[in-house]
Amino acid sequence: MADNHHHEEHGHIGYPGYFGVFAILVVGTLFTYWSSFWDLDSIFPGANTLLALLIAFTKMTFVMLFFMHVYWSPRLIWLSAVASFFWLAIMFAYTMQDYLTRDAGVFGI
Repeated sequence: MADNHHHEEHGHIGYPGYFGVFAILVVGTLFTYWSSFWDLDSIFPGANTLLALLIAFTKMTFVMLFFMHVYWSPRLIWLSAVASFFWLAIMFAYTMQDYLTRDAGVFGI
């Protein structure tokens, strides 16, 4: 009987690609640190937080796509990844709805 083993090779970026993604993550971390000293809130309220979340989202995307191999995964894995972002957006929306509709209360915030 013949052994018919189907070994499916999935692509990956190799060591140079991993080091490149690592460099992007390090630069993103340094940029997050440097941007924490900027006073962007005087221009637009909440801009510092928005910039930090944007950098974190970019870093998370690189980790998910390349270190977790989602880039080379089947469509079902992509669907679950996109669904997790959608769910995260819902959670942020509910959190912000709660936060923005609170009274100043006792603390006067």
